[in-house]
Amino acid sequence: MKGEFHSPNLESEYFPGEKYGQFLIGEAGDWFALDRLMFVRLLMAVIVALFFVIALRRPKLVPTGLQNVAELMLDFVRIHIAEEILGKKEGRRFLPVLATIFFLVVSMNVAAVIPGLNISPNARIGMPLVLALFGYLAFIYAGAKKYGFFKFVKSSVVLPNLPPLLHVIVVPIELFSTFVLRPATLAIRLMANMLAGHMVLVLLFGATNFFFWQLNAWTALSGLTLVASILFTLFELLVIFLQAYIFALLVAVYIELSLHADEH
Repeated sequence: MKGEFHSPNLESEYFPGEKYGQFLIGEAGDWFALDRLMFVRLLMAVIVALFFVIALRRPKLVPTGLQNVAELMLDFVRIHIAEEILGKKEGRRFLPVLATIFFLVVSMNVAAVIPGLNISPNARIGMPLVLALFGYLAFIYAGAKKYGFFKFVKSSVVLPNLPPLLHVIVVPIELFSTFVLRPATLAIRLMANMLAGHMVLVLLFGATNFFFWQLNAWTALSGLTLVASILFTLFELLVIFLQAYIFALLVAVYIELSLHADEH
C-alpha cells in the first residue's frame, strides 16, 4: 500500500456551493442554508451558553464545581481585560460585551483542535466580522453615550491645536483609522491567524499519513512529522487563547479611547 498526498482544498470548506455540495441543510443561495462551518459555529455557541447557564443557575456564596470554574473564567476577563483597561466602574459596565467576545472567540477557535470538528469557524470571515462589528458598536455607543454622537465623532477625528490646513489631511486619516480600520483589522487578524493555523495542521497531519504509508525508508520520516504535528497543535492552543485575549483587549482599548475622545 502506497500513501497518496492530497494538498488541502479549502474551497469545499470555506466556499461551499453547488459544485461541492457541502451544505448540511438547504442549498446554495438559500437564506437558511447550513454548511459545516456554520454548524460548528452554532454548536460551540450553544455549548458556551449551556455551560454558563448550568454553572450559574443556582449560584452559591462559596462557589464549588462548575460555578467555581465559570467564576474563575469571568474573573479573568473582568480583572485582566475589563478593569485593567477601563477601570472598575466602566470595566463592570462593559464586562458583558468583553466576556461575550472573549468566550465566543475562544470556543470557536478551540474547535480547530477538537477531533471530528478540526476546523475553526473563525477561519472564515463571517464570524470574525460579526464579532468585530459587535465591538465596533460597543465603542461607538460608549463615546456617543458620553458626548453625543456628533461631538464624539468630532472629538475622535479632529486633533486640537493643529494648523487649519493640516486638518484637511489629518481628519480623513483619523476618520478612516477610527471608524473603518479598527473593525477591519480586528476581523482580518483573527481570520488570518486561524486560517493559517488550520492550513499548517492539515499539511503536517497530511504529510504524516503520506510518509507512514510509503512502507519504505520514507516511513521513518512520518515520526518526525507526527511530532511536529503534536507540537504545532500545542502551539495552536496558545494561539487560540492569545487571539481571544487580543481581540477582547483591543475592543476594551477602543472603548477606553471613545470614553476619553476629547483628551487626545
